[in-house]
Amino acid sequence: MKLVRFLANGTPRFGKLVRDIIVELDVPVSDWNPDNFSETGRSYDINAVRLLSPCLPSKIICLGLNYRSHAEEMNYPLPKKPIIFMKPSTSVIGTGDQIIYPPQSKRVDYEAELGVVIGRNAYRISAAEALDYVVGYTCANDVTARDKQPKEGQWTYAKSFDTFCPLGPVIETGIENPESFVVRGYLNGRQVQEAPTSDHYFSVAEIIEFVSGCMTLLPGDVILTGTPSGIGSLNPGDQFAVVIDRIGTLKNTIIRAD
Repeated sequence: MKLVRFLANGTPRFGKLVRDIIVELDVPVSDWNPDNFSETGRSYDINAVRLLSPCLPSKIICLGLNYRSHAEEMNYPLPKKPIIFMKPSTSVIGTGDQIIYPPQSKRVDYEAELGVVIGRNAYRISAAEALDYVVGYTCANDVTARDKQPKEGQWTYAKSFDTFCPLGPVIETGIENPESFVVRGYLNGRQVQEAPTSDHYFSVAEIIEFVSGCMTLLPGDVILTGTPSGIGSLNPGDQFAVVIDRIGTLKNTIIRAD
């Protein structure tokens, strides 16, 4: 199922995408088990509505250096345990929305990533059961003010500007093996990143075990699983697309802040 969040008649709604038709769904707040989703009886042409970010996470947990190739290009050693940082909910935008280039930065980078969407409360979950707490997967762009990352001595500031977490276009449910995707990034139509998620240094299940060991993950929360090598800068007027087979294409343009 391709789960979407969309705006129709001024109201955000959930639905499932069936070709070009969105069938509206009633999605329970506390348990995003697709078996519990019910159809409202309303449907919409996808061209007549605006797609939003597929969820509104209370928090976005991000992995640093989770591909060997990216650690090498950044000249960082591979971590012994997952390196995590957070993005705020105010950084989230959807496909088609604009990434704002902040005036504080002189270099903003793209980072194509697989996003993991949590489906029910997860606290102190073992790796063996971790995937049972996932509702699905989405495309993500961990936009980064790269020049602020080393200067500030920590990563959250550089990655938390408004619009710095594009997600979408859908949440793909029913995926048994999240290490079977290929993540690709395209800058102005030119491919600049590509890697299979089987190259994750820490698997999705291991990440959930580690993160849920210290905090409760809520339905709709998102984990970004790290980016492959090939990161580079964005400039106003650029368009960046994250493409993951079976999920779709997340596409955003970059504009300068007023």
